[in-house]
Amino acid sequence: MKVIILAGGGGTRLFPLSRACYPKQFLRIGAERSLFGQTVERFLLLAAPSDIVVVTQEAYFFHVRAELREVGADAAHVLLEPVGRNTAPAIALAMAYCRERLGADDSEVLCVSPSDHVIRPADRFAALVRKAENRAAQGDIVTLGVTPNAPETGYGYIEAAEYAGDVRRVRSFKEKPSRGMAEEYLRAGNYYWNSGMFLFRMDALRGEFNEFVPELAGIASGSVAAAKENFAALPSISIDYAVAERSKKMAVAPLDGISWNDVGSFDAIADMMADKDGNAFSGDVRANDCENTMIFGNERLVVGMHLKDLLVVDTPDVLLVARKGESQEIREVVERLKKEGRRETEENVTMYRPWGKYTTLAEGDGYKVKRIVINPGQSISLQIHYHRSEHWTVISGTGKLTLNEKEIIFRENESTYIPIGTAHRLENPGKLPLSIIEVQNGKYLEEDDIVRLDDAYGRVAAEMKEDA
Repeated sequence: MKVIILAGGGGTRLFPLSRACYPKQFLRIGAERSLFGQTVERFLLLAAPSDIVVVTQEAYFFHVRAELREVGADAAHVLLEPVGRNTAPAIALAMAYCRERLGADDSEVLCVSPSDHVIRPADRFAALVRKAENRAAQGDIVTLGVTPNAPETGYGYIEAAEYAGDVRRVRSFKEKPSRGMAEEYLRAGNYYWNSGMFLFRMDALRGEFNEFVPELAGIASGSVAAAKENFAALPSISIDYAVAERSKKMAVAPLDGISWNDVGSFDAIADMMADKDGNAFSGDVRANDCENTMIFGNERLVVGMHLKDLLVVDTPDVLLVARKGESQEIREVVERLKKEGRRETEENVTMYRPWGKYTTLAEGDGYKVKRIVINPGQSISLQIHYHRSEHWTVISGTGKLTLNEKEIIFRENESTYIPIGTAHRLENPGKLPLSIIEVQNGKYLEEDDIVRLDDAYGRVAAEMKEDA
């Protein structure tokens, strides 16, 4: 079995925690690992890293690579979508990749999963996936259905028919229902939430593509290069609309005894983390007489007093306060902010790079102050700026500094000045993170005033390298 993890989405429902540059799948919510990292760990119980393909976009390449290293899955493959085209084209592209690069034939079973769900316990999940794999090997397209525990109106539903072994035949798919209809589904007992996870033989899904969306069948059957060349012209369509809702081969494997949460809203997070009073607190939070309230702190102390039915999310540049039960409206707010050109929707105060991260501490007319952290063994590119000078001071660690042709060791409490137009690079040859304060001065201080002369991460050519 080959595992396809879809990690290219950039949703806005968890703003301000998630931004365009740092979407939901990379958030660490109540756990040591990110949602993406947890997903990979679950599937390592089912497949070797070399049998895992992560489909993502270029902007997230280094996030994905870093997280794969963190969970011991360096050998996993990373496949970049040329543009976002929803789940069905992404799956077709992954099928071409599995056949061309991993040697998968028509009988190979693929398991497709989102990268941003919380599923526990992992061992029981793995056992249920194995049963679904056995059914998929017989030619069915098997989706994993979540047993509902509430009349949820935010999920699509799967109506199941009779059992056939460990799975049930699918009678129909239902759109997100009204509250009354969701209550009927819950009472009926044969409805499941649609998890977005699917298992199928290569030839089974290609056959359904050929019947319903022929251009996707061509992508799945052709070369990876041809698939990428034609990708932008494909329809933007989900696997649900493209195949699942029309196919007669659908079966559902119930995830009985599994805790599942798609972390699709702050309300969902609050429910997942709630204590006996319905409260969920994270960060440096002090609460007095609060009820049914979630408070997410960040770098500063957050105090809540006599709060009820509220959602509070504090980040360095955005404070969100909402009534519990209404967090789905955040998407509408983000769309308005985008129209206003607010960069908070695109960027975090802390931005991640392949070598580490930087945090903007202060900025104003003609200046910007950053804290830069370079991970052990990593380095920024050899670069010049045409519009700004920089002053660096080491806070902790030891670095190797290049200024034009000169190389020096750059130690704690030492400072240096980098004039406009000077080629420079900072490396961390040590075992501990290197932290510096950077003060920029100039009339233009945006990130696109970087001319890379040499780069260890391939950014001089402005393209990422996929795994062959």
